[in-house]
Amino acid sequence: MDFEPSQQARELQERLWAFMREHVFPAEESYEAFRREADDPHAVPPVLDELKAEARARGLWNLFLPDVSGLSNLDYAGLAEITGWSLELAPQALNCNAPDTGNMETLHLFGTPEQKQQWLEPLLEGEIRSAFAMTEPAVASSDATNIQTSITRDGDEYVVNGRKWWITNAMDPRMRIMIVMGKTDPDGPRHNQQSMLLVPTDTPGVTIERALHVLGFNDRDGHAEISFDDVRVPATNLLAGEGDGFMIAQARLGPGRIHHCMRAIGAAERALDLLCRRADDREAFGGPLSDQGLVRQAIAESRVEIEQARLYVQRTAWQIDRSGAKGARQDIAAIKLVVPRMAARVIDRAIQVHGGAGLSQDTPLAQMYAWHRAMRMFDGPDEVHLMSVARAELKRHRPG
Repeated sequence: MDFEPSQQARELQERLWAFMREHVFPAEESYEAFRREADDPHAVPPVLDELKAEARARGLWNLFLPDVSGLSNLDYAGLAEITGWSLELAPQALNCNAPDTGNMETLHLFGTPEQKQQWLEPLLEGEIRSAFAMTEPAVASSDATNIQTSITRDGDEYVVNGRKWWITNAMDPRMRIMIVMGKTDPDGPRHNQQSMLLVPTDTPGVTIERALHVLGFNDRDGHAEISFDDVRVPATNLLAGEGDGFMIAQARLGPGRIHHCMRAIGAAERALDLLCRRADDREAFGGPLSDQGLVRQAIAESRVEIEQARLYVQRTAWQIDRSGAKGARQDIAAIKLVVPRMAARVIDRAIQVHGGAGLSQDTPLAQMYAWHRAMRMFDGPDEVHLMSVARAELKRHRPG
């Protein structure tokens, strides 16, 4: 295995770090100030558009999509990690933020030429945002075959009825299109009952019922509960064919999961950086905190855990490059277990060393912890990935 990034990726990493230091980190304060003063918690701070323009000018745009960027998944891993240092700003600045990346990949793989022209092109240009509507409040959505939203054919249209929640981006005023998963054949084979449909946000019958907070934090792009009441869209809005919804979901979630893990490595690195700075600057018991054995243990354990997780993510990216997301399915499930747990532990140690400040809005740590704790739920909870890894392990051939 060779995890060395390509020359192109190394050059992009240098360019991206320069962008982060010169523009992204300095913009964090104005971004937060705008959010504190704005009447709408989901209003778009102007600094985001400024960062997007600068990223495009530097050639740091749509790096997530191999057919556009020319990068391998392994190459992208190091770049996505850097964006994880500023999770609120950097992924959006590069047009590499979830769930838009997953939706763009889905449209790239399964969209018709007309669908790509109408929705993929403006997403690639960063002109609009999108959402992925699969999870439902009334069923255990960890099993995607459980979903109850109905998609019924009526002549040249499909009619959607149901309720979804935790729909990320739904509160963003730029959100224009949703990929909605529902059942077109509830009596068919278990994994062929579902289909995916493109539903514009302004379609009659689509109602955003409420915003949902993540452990008390109201994220700027938002997560919503949405109802669909006799929502009618053209039959041409179907992605792939009827019954292909589960297959599309598996194709979409694989890259999405590894991208989340890549960014989480960067978030853990920033938490460790903050931990070390605090340990050197803060004095207690006659010297800096960094002289305390328990603090040094927290630093060492964090470094070791980050390196272990990074290697697993790199190996998974390398495996996807060799055999596709399907061939790396067990590794993808495993890193989705390992990385969020690691990131939450490292962030928790940083909070502890910061004392009361770590619990406040004076550092990004509390919100970082909330997001990475939530990461153990979204894109499949830990328990589902544990089952997947165990199932694969039990099938493994053992000599003798």
